[in-house]
Amino acid sequence: MDAALLLEYSWVLLVLIALEGILAADNALVLAIMVKHLPEKERKKALFYGLAGAFVFRLASLFVISFLVDVWQVQALGAAYLLFIALNHLFRKHVVKKQEQAAGITKVKKGSGFWTTVFKVEIADIAFAVDSILAAVALATALTPTGLGMVGSMDVGQFVVVFLGGFIGLLIMRFAASKFVILLQKRPGLETAAFIIVGWVGVKLAVQVLAHDAIAVIPHEFPHSTGWKLFFYTVLVLIVLGGWFFSKQPSDGDESKTEIEKRAENKVEG
Repeated sequence: MDAALLLEYSWVLLVLIALEGILAADNALVLAIMVKHLPEKERKKALFYGLAGAFVFRLASLFVISFLVDVWQVQALGAAYLLFIALNHLFRKHVVKKQEQAAGITKVKKGSGFWTTVFKVEIADIAFAVDSILAAVALATALTPTGLGMVGSMDVGQFVVVFLGGFIGLLIMRFAASKFVILLQKRPGLETAAFIIVGWVGVKLAVQVLAHDAIAVIPHEFPHSTGWKLFFYTVLVLIVLGGWFFSKQPSDGDESKTEIEKRAENKVEG
């Protein structure tokens, strides 16, 4: 692997780790809210079972997706799904939430039993995994093939990048999520930026669909062109910078934490 190719792969892996970190922090907080009504020992068990299930699901689904990634219908569904979750998050956060606050609506949720909670954690983990894997695959498939072999329809290098991104995401969710939660407290705009990035990755996947030989709306080479890659990553960096610099920094850390927890509880309830 030459230096240029190594740099390209390293950059995408770094982007995936950053995206996984932000999303994992938010997801970990959601999981913490889901199990907080359980006794401490049961909380740890519920989270362990949930994360173990997430790892198995990620690994299995990654192998399945690697064989289907070149099917344009699958790519189209993935693009639509990524755009949907990004727009849905922004709509719920900036429209529904404000309407509920204006109406003074407060939701009260009763705690579930242990195995019901484990089941809910598993479902939440699977939803998080689908989001992350689709975004990672959409980024990785645009990388220049390494020529080291194939795993299904994916180049070995592309597959390794997706696997490492997902695996590191799980590690972050398990061990480093608290650090990212603190970062989200200080820069809450990064959460919105992360979901905008997910939507932007959905656009990237849609471009790949339009360039597929069976569709051919745009030239087949366009998604792999230097111009498109530079444009895509420039916009991506601008989104991150916007999320960082346009965040409203809270004056009181405890109030910020309460607000983040409220958002997480809204996700659990909604």
